[in-house]
Amino acid sequence: MQIKDIGEHQLLTIIYQYCDRTKNGDDGAILDIDKDKKLVVTTDILVENVHFSHQTTPPHAIGYRAVTANLSDIAAMGGTPKAITVGLSLRKDTEVSWVEGVYQGMEECLKPFDCNIIGGDVTSSIVNTIAITALGEVTETEAIYRHTAQIGDSIVITGTHGLSRAGLEILLYPEKYRHVSQQTREKVIFAHQYPKPRLDIIKSLLLHHSQGRITGMDSSDGLGDAIIQICEKSNVGAIVNLRKIPLDLAILEITNFDTALHWALYGGEDFELVLCIDSNIAKVLTEKFPQECEIIGKITTPCEIQLVDEKNVYPKLLLNQKKAYQHF
Repeated sequence: MQIKDIGEHQLLTIIYQYCDRTKNGDDGAILDIDKDKKLVVTTDILVENVHFSHQTTPPHAIGYRAVTANLSDIAAMGGTPKAITVGLSLRKDTEVSWVEGVYQGMEECLKPFDCNIIGGDVTSSIVNTIAITALGEVTETEAIYRHTAQIGDSIVITGTHGLSRAGLEILLYPEKYRHVSQQTREKVIFAHQYPKPRLDIIKSLLLHHSQGRITGMDSSDGLGDAIIQICEKSNVGAIVNLRKIPLDLAILEITNFDTALHWALYGGEDFELVLCIDSNIAKVLTEKFPQECEIIGKITTPCEIQLVDEKNVYPKLLLNQKKAYQHF
């Protein structure tokens, strides 16, 4: 049996057997430091021709996206980033300027969060790879997990989904989308190359909800995948209103509604947050950040995850994990 025969999620199930299950399974692992603060640790790997290529991502953006992936995981755990380490595996023919550009992108992404590179490792490889481990801190009352969603919670998302996928589409098939305006082209490409970790929303949310339960994760593997992961970990179901999922007009200039919705649910790499919180707190949050947060559904009894129409009456389809990006 080979990895391609079982797929990513079954492979992770096998790997989990060798992990501390009390610490594993979220966007990051939370370790005790003292009675007040805890350490958040997360690792992400970016591989050439899997996560980036010369066609889609310049070196500066590669470094920026690599850091965003890790800081987004820290945000999804309710934490504050403190430092990162960087492991590089490089082809021998890689230009030195490429490496410098990657680090300049990392530095730019880290700067607003007073977070620094504190070390790492370099080795040779047949393909360029960047592995980042991010360290952060969080208090017990502010920690966010995937397994704590409860029936009746509102499902709140930040930002818009699908922009990164739209940007990738433009970069991969420029001739196909010659009709798209330059303004839209630049917007979606920027969204793909320079996504931002949502540490801003987490800080505001915790100020309003400092003593309450928050469930969530980031949407790096897609909005649909995030909802599925939360429901599976929490043993709950969900109803998601199709018409409540924000779709940027830029995406609708590029493609039709159905494809735009598919990109929003399964495109991935938007690095937004998917949160399940008390409905009253959700209302306060969306009123404070009407352009940044949207209630798109609710948590229901354990059964299935349904996408419904604008009237919340007719089931359209079920969220399908197989439609999300799979590594194998």
